[in-house]
Formats: sequence, C-alpha cells, structure tokens
Amino acid sequence: MHSKESNLKMVVTALLLGILMSAMDNTIVASAMGTIVSDLGGMDKIVWVTSAYMVMVMAGTPIFGKLSDMYGRKRFFMFGLIVFLIGSALCGTASSITQLSIYRAIQGVGGGALMPIAFTIMFDIFPPEKRGKLTGLFGAVFGISSVLGPLLGAYITEYVGWQWVFYINLPLGVISFILIAVYYKESITHSKQRIDWGGAFTLVGAVICLMFALELGGNQYAWDSSTILGLFAGFAILLIAFLLIERIAAEPVISFDMFRKRLFATSCLVALFYGSTFIVATIYIPIFVQGVFGGSATNSGLILMPMMIGSVLGSQCGGLLTTKTSFRNIMLISAVCFVAGVFSLSTLTPETSRLLLNVFMGLTGFGVGFSFSVLSMSSVHHFDMRQRGSATSTSTFMRSLGMTLGITIFGIIQRNNFTSNLSTAFGGEQASAFGDPRAALTPEARAKIPAPVLEKISSALSSSIAHTFMWALVPTVLGLVFVLLMPKDRLKIAPKKSPQTSESQR
Repeated sequence: MHSKESNLKMVVTALLLGILMSAMDNTIVASAMGTIVSDLGGMDKIVWVTSAYMVMVMAGTPIFGKLSDMYGRKRFFMFGLIVFLIGSALCGTASSITQLSIYRAIQGVGGGALMPIAFTIMFDIFPPEKRGKLTGLFGAVFGISSVLGPLLGAYITEYVGWQWVFYINLPLGVISFILIAVYYKESITHSKQRIDWGGAFTLVGAVICLMFALELGGNQYAWDSSTILGLFAGFAILLIAFLLIERIAAEPVISFDMFRKRLFATSCLVALFYGSTFIVATIYIPIFVQGVFGGSATNSGLILMPMMIGSVLGSQCGGLLTTKTSFRNIMLISAVCFVAGVFSLSTLTPETSRLLLNVFMGLTGFGVGFSFSVLSMSSVHHFDMRQRGSATSTSTFMRSLGMTLGITIFGIIQRNNFTSNLSTAFGGEQASAFGDPRAALTPEARAKIPAPVLEKISSALSSSIAHTFMWALVPTVLGLVFVLLMPKDRLKIAPKKSPQTSESQR
C-alpha cells in the first residue's frame, strides 16, 4: 500500500510539472514580449508568437484526448513532453519573429497533449471524493503559473536573456518525463477506435483561415480584398465540411453526442467565453502598466500578481466547494465576480491608482479561478473512463478556442482603437514621426520621447486598452448566461465501489 501511495505522489508531481510548463508558457513569454520585439523586430507579427502556440495546442488537444482514450494516456503524455521540449529548445535559438512563431507552433503541438491528458490521468487514478481537492490543486497550478510566469519571464529577460524563458522548460520537462516513465503504472482498459483525421484537418484548417482573415484584414489587406474574402470563404467551407464529417465519423474528434448532456455542453461554452476574456487581461494589463505607468518588464510581471493570487484562491475554493454544492452554484459566484472584475478594468485611465488596479485584478482573477477546477470536473461528470479523455480534451479545446479567438479579435479592436486615438491626438501623419509608438513600452525609449508626446501616446494606449476591456464584457456576460443554464448536478460520492460510481453517473 505504501509503495502505491508514493507512486501516486510521484505521478501527481509529474502531472503538476507538465501543467505548470504548458500553463506558464504564455504568461512567461508575454512578459518578455517587449524585449523580444525590440531584439528581433516585427511588431506587426507579435500576435503570431502567441497565436501560433495556441492554434497548435487547440489542434492537438482533441486529437491527443482521443488517442489517449484509445492507446493509453502514458505514451501520449510522454510524447507531448518530448515535442514541447524540442519546441522550447528551438525557440531559444530563433533569430526572427517569423522563426520564433514557427518554433512556438512546434511547442504548441506538445502543449496540446500535456494539459488534457494530465487532468484525465488524475480523474483515472483518484475516486470522485478526492478529485475536488486535486482539481483545486491542479487549478491552483494554473494560477501559480500565471504568477510565476510573468515574474520569471521578467526577471530572466532582464538579467539573463529572453532566450532562457524557453530554456527553463528543459529541466522541468525532463523531471516530469522521468517521474511519469518510472512511477505511472497504467491499467490498460482502452478501446481501439479509429482516428477521425478528416475532422481533425478540417477543424484546424477552419481555425487557421479564420485567424489569418481576422489578423490580416484591415491591416495588410483591405477587408473586401480577394485574399481576405478567400480566407473567410475557406473558413466557411472547412467549417461546413468539419460539421458534415463529424456527423458521419465513427469516432469523431469532437463528439456531438456528448453535447446532448446539458452539463457538458454548458461547461464547454462557459470555458470558451471565459478563455476569450482571461487571455485579454493577461496580455493587456502588463502592456497598460509598461506603456501608461512606465516601468520595466519586471514591474509588469509583478503587476499581474494580484490577478494570479486571486485565481489561485478561486481555484482552491472551487475545488473544495464541489463536495458541498452544485457545479452551477459554484460557477455563479465565479461569473458574478468575473463580470464585476472585467467591468472595473474597462474603467482604467492614466489616473487610475496602482492600488485600485490591484483590486480590479484580484477580483477578475478570483472570478476566473473557479473555472480552472470546477469546469474540468463538471465536463467529465457524466462520462466513464473510456470517454474521459475526449470529454476533458473537448473542454480544454473550447477554452483554447476562446483564448485564440480572444487574442485575435480583441487584438484587432485594441490596435484599431489605438491607431485612431493616435491620429486624433497627433493630427494624422505626425504620430509616425516618432517611430513605433508601442516602442514606448521600454524605459530607455520613454526617456528619449518628449514629455508632451509621451503623454499623448500613453493616453491613447490607456484609452484603447479600456475600450478593449469594455468589448471583453460581451463574452464575460455570455459566460454568466450559460452558467445560469447549467443543470443543478453535483458531485456524487458513492460509499466505496468506484466502478458502480461511474455507472451511476453515466
């Protein structure tokens, strides 16, 4: 018995390290982004450094979830680790933004396996009554990674070199790999199924067409240009093809049958809307702090701490409350706090005090934190071991889809609003005389800009970010609506026999 317990501890450690790496990746890179851009150039392609990673995470997530149901979790978790580490090593060698984006895509393929499979292994090895505490712990790692990511990213960028924000994954990944290889003894009760490659390729193609259309439209190409219209047409055709393929596939990538269960469907939609808003906060608050308050990357890393501490608390509360009340009641607390937090962020101005910004962030983080632990549990609530991988990965996929669309759509809103604010402030052409206004993010650059000009740039940036948060209220409120539509299911804890537990929950 004792040896089994020590195995479980080692397995949980390995899983937590895997989640920490893949969750930390976006935040650690976000805080180094200013320095990476000033080093490699390519401000116009900055969004692809994050998007390339997220598109591939999104593409890989449902496929790896399905593969783990078919052939076992262990081999695909280890495969994910290897690919993630290769991608990380390559990222540190990048000499241009385009190259970095390609290497981030490789990293994303590995990241797509880590998150859903880690949660699924946890659901496999622990009975329902222990899952609340553990999903709270796993969710807290999300929060901690978001605190640790910006801090580490900023510190490493300033004192070691931005390349090391990628190299830091290597030791963590190797430890996780060894622990899972040695200590995880998998019971193979997996059903052989066919992979739905048609569904996988049409889904990824549709998402990529949509992202390119949104990112390039009104920027490199006019909205009514043949390139953009072609991309939108490609998106529509591939999406229709995906829906048709999924209807007839023996083992679809995303099973529409699962969505017939109201708890699963609402959990996935809440994850989608939460993801799209939360990513906006993690990207634009550091930019606000650096560009409006002034300060180094280290400060912008520190500034996210209240939000991340809030999310750790929210995640832990959510995990512990699952044995006390229904998933819907817990998510209601979450959604009200989240809406209030995002609304408060939409009121930011250059005059907003640091203390007030910290309060706004803490509230936003607390609200979103619940979703990390609760939605992962509610999404697998009605499924047995054979479907758990698919259920977890579909829920993770929906959150990633939300994040990817959030980055793209809100990135366009912020960029267009910032540009129009600048042309108003400087009367058209003069804004470009000072080079790229977003270069004002580094303290060295700020020192060279005349005070009246800097004030106008800061004001334009501040108002564009507040405007973006106002739009981000739309998905946040939709998240609240779908929380209200959740059924009142709650965690069932059977006396002892876990096989019967999963049968009764089906």
